[in-house]
Amino acid sequence: MITLRVIVDQLVSPIPGGLGRYTEELTRSLISTAPTDCVVEGIVSATSAEHYEQITAALPGLAGLHKMALARRELSAAWQLGVATSAGHGLVHAPGLFAPLRRHDRARDETQVAVTVHDVLAWTHPESLTPTTVARTKLMLKRARKHADAIVVPSHALADQLGEIMDFGDRVRVIGGAVSSGLRLPTNSAAAETLATRLGLPDEYILTAGTLEPRRAVTAVIDALARPGASDLPLLVLGPDSWGELTLASVADEAGLAPDRVRSLAGLTDQEVALVMSRASVFVYPSLEEGFGLPIIQAFTFGTPVIHSDAPALVEAGGDAGFTVERDDAAGYPERLGAAIDRVLGDAALADRLRIFGSDRARAFTWRDTAERVWQLHADL
Repeated sequence: MITLRVIVDQLVSPIPGGLGRYTEELTRSLISTAPTDCVVEGIVSATSAEHYEQITAALPGLAGLHKMALARRELSAAWQLGVATSAGHGLVHAPGLFAPLRRHDRARDETQVAVTVHDVLAWTHPESLTPTTVARTKLMLKRARKHADAIVVPSHALADQLGEIMDFGDRVRVIGGAVSSGLRLPTNSAAAETLATRLGLPDEYILTAGTLEPRRAVTAVIDALARPGASDLPLLVLGPDSWGELTLASVADEAGLAPDRVRSLAGLTDQEVALVMSRASVFVYPSLEEGFGLPIIQAFTFGTPVIHSDAPALVEAGGDAGFTVERDDAAGYPERLGAAIDRVLGDAALADRLRIFGSDRARAFTWRDTAERVWQLHADL
């Protein structure tokens, strides 16, 4: 019996975030696609019994839960130092860089460790992360260069960026992600209308996602809508209302846009996100850099027309299904975004084409495919 151990610690992190969601979806799919005579176990730091139960409930079919002797903080410190722990031998798959990276002999020890890198923001946009996260990421990537048997990245664009930072030879494997299985619309129209009313959704609106940190470029969308003659539709933002001292209202006011034209939608359930995305007139994703294009794939799933920047990972994810806007020349970026928004909103035939192409493109990303490629990766190793 071959056992693949997945580090599932992020599921019970104080803030699971996107990595927690990725870990849960990937592990579930690895369980459901396990080849004959293969099983999946979890690895988790020492925590409470309630957390252990939470993991097993979230991952039905998990063959076992390997409980480490150290709590998360201490285990992270030990792994950063390469200190041997009780993670054991065998196949280990880390959905992030939190992994037991130390010297091992793959043939003799029958041990292989694959880690996942989701972005290189610690190098390109360190201001968007905490100093601790930047330092830990750089340290663990150095350890991965020495000791990881494979490095998984979600896009070829990120693989190219990673190659400019460190040389991993032929160990990099591109395996994309997919939309959360929980991102589903209400089962009937009455429930959908009730939910839309509770959220205060307008009949028509422009949707974007992200924080006000500069890399996300949400401010560029606000500036685009403040142009003379621009669409007067409200802008809804899937994300927090503030970042540091900036707020959506203050940014809108500075741009000359009425503050009530811009509204934050934060802390939504999967069903609420699905409804908001499905009803948007257009989804605009202006981010200047991403490791993967999950938000635009989510919008594609619901047949919503998508406008996105020409960040390489977004172009790769979007294929020909989105309307691409050049992000270079920051001063002119809002103008180009505004022109794209005007064109999509003003051309029904174009919007319909984007809906059709997007729905088709979304089918290229499934968790089953992701899991099968992870199994193939470990088989190749």
